[in-house]
Amino acid sequence: MNTIVKTPNSVHSNFIRILLFILIILIFFNPQAFATEAIKDEHTNRTQAIATSELESFENYPSGVKKMIVQAMQLAKMNLTYQYGSAQPSNKGMDCSGTINYLLTELNVSEVPRSSDQIYKWALEKGHFHAVNSNDFNSPEFSELKPGDLLFWSGTYEIKRELPITHVMIYLGKNKQQQPLMFGASDGRTYQKKKIWGVSVFDLILPVAGSPSHFVGYSCIPTLTCK
Repeated sequence: MNTIVKTPNSVHSNFIRILLFILIILIFFNPQAFATEAIKDEHTNRTQAIATSELESFENYPSGVKKMIVQAMQLAKMNLTYQYGSAQPSNKGMDCSGTINYLLTELNVSEVPRSSDQIYKWALEKGHFHAVNSNDFNSPEFSELKPGDLLFWSGTYEIKRELPITHVMIYLGKNKQQQPLMFGASDGRTYQKKKIWGVSVFDLILPVAGSPSHFVGYSCIPTLTCK
């Protein structure tokens, strides 16, 4: 009777084959997760915070807006990823409306809605909403925009809602180079031309004509910045 002796090399080869088999099964059943991770690694950068001194005339901002922006920058420093459905930093990430909901709730703003469309409805009913049709930031339609205002978009992704709002962020003001900036969570918007995936500072860039997304308008924050 012949005895088969497994050498260390043969055991290692079998182990590698098993790992490869498991990996193939995982990719087969969830290819999107692997594709998403690859995109993030190739095209995205760490989240970005800025010093308040980088914002033009920050010292003249209302005290409530200053406090909000300081707290927002603390979140931006945590390198939180973009995580759809999350409104808690303890989950290591948040989505756009979850970020706004968490930040404003931490500032003792009551009854902050959880989704971007409901935050929009809240701003319509209790704030001072300014509709925008232009894709030019120098348009008179932006003349009432102030640091701390909520910013709203539609069409950033496909979803069926009564109110078609899909994205919300907070306007930070302009930096010393007169570039408009905003804070929130995104899965690919840019800061200084670098794509960011997470809770961060971003360039405020309006959608170009013909884009499926549309900048809808802006509003002060009910009970916090609205007068």
